[in-house]
Amino acid sequence: MQHQWAERRLAEQSQRPNDHRTPWQRDRARILHSAAFRRLQAKTQIMGIGQNDFYRTRLTHSLEAAQIGTALVAQLSYQQEDPALRSLLAQDSLMEALCLAHDLGHPPFGHGGEKALNACMQQFGGFEGNGQTLRIVGKLEPYTASGGMNLSRRTLLGLLKYPIVQPAPGQVEQGLTVKPCKAIYASDSDLLDWILSPLATADREAFQRTETLDKAPFLKSLYKSLDASIMELADDIAYGVHDLEDAIVTGTVSSEHWRRLAEPEMAKLPADIASALKHISQKLFIPEHHIRKDAIGALVNLLITSVELYQSLPQALDPLIRYNARLPEPQQQLLQLLKSFVYEAVILSPEVQRGEYKGQQIVRSLFDAFSSQAERLLPANTKNRWQRADNQQAQMRIICDYVSGMTDEYALRMHQQLFAASL
Repeated sequence: MQHQWAERRLAEQSQRPNDHRTPWQRDRARILHSAAFRRLQAKTQIMGIGQNDFYRTRLTHSLEAAQIGTALVAQLSYQQEDPALRSLLAQDSLMEALCLAHDLGHPPFGHGGEKALNACMQQFGGFEGNGQTLRIVGKLEPYTASGGMNLSRRTLLGLLKYPIVQPAPGQVEQGLTVKPCKAIYASDSDLLDWILSPLATADREAFQRTETLDKAPFLKSLYKSLDASIMELADDIAYGVHDLEDAIVTGTVSSEHWRRLAEPEMAKLPADIASALKHISQKLFIPEHHIRKDAIGALVNLLITSVELYQSLPQALDPLIRYNARLPEPQQQLLQLLKSFVYEAVILSPEVQRGEYKGQQIVRSLFDAFSSQAERLLPANTKNRWQRADNQQAQMRIICDYVSGMTDEYALRMHQQLFAASL
């Protein structure tokens, strides 16, 4: 079955004599050289582009996630006594490809922009960052005429954080804070079907099980592949640790913030983890950069070296969906503490929220303008796609593709062109 996971959806048209790269090395190259990847250099991670020249963008975050992802794979490989499990783990080039591509679908202005676009698209299939990532690599990026980057099936499987399809549109929620349903767009279900086609019927049914939530987005997928679980863990570690570093260095958070928000939660951790974190956190706010950097490295090491494999779907025949990676509960509590601290002390701060609100207004204004005046305002290539679309939902998806692909700076400049008082 392994050869099926290396297959591509479209037959390769270009000939590459003497190209001895693995499928995953070729996938990584296609991602690395794509316009969608380059745009990440000008997309918000947490703090807006241009506020400071130190902190991370979506691009530098993705590079760091790739390094952490390969370190997690190396740690898991070191632990494995079973050769079959060791050979199951992703090669470095595959894991790098996944981590480099995992944020390609994020729109301008971070999660605020994502919520705004989802509000605009409520009656037309919604918007969600991971669903947009699959759409970019599988259909939009012009490496092929219509098949996107034409990546290998296992690479696409590893990018699926939520391997389910968006439900039918429901009641429209008003405002800017509509949480997206974490799923693939219904219009891209053909691509999802192809990715999952090697799975036995029982495996696929189990893999795509969901649970219903009390609050929006109301639906949650329960499983992901082994590769996706490692990629997501790398993403979480990069977010929890390195975004904390950004916040400290730029003065967004202080030791007082840490004492007030983090230390009460530290007391709930197991004694050995709490002791290690207390020792590390004493160095986080020391002015000497190399001491703080050592503390950040120690945090990352503490998390990476605890990773373990487990059977998330024991009944599955295919090991790629039977196994997942995770942190043991104490280390997972530590990571959650770091992520919660960044969320409460940074993301919810008035400065960041004002920037997010402004970004949401820009995104909604641009979407409304292009959807109401598509013939006048869309660039030629996008307008041609819009004109060829055979229904309104497809047209709205094309406009959404265009707006979501903008960098923060481009969206701001476009907004000024359309709405500023001066010409």
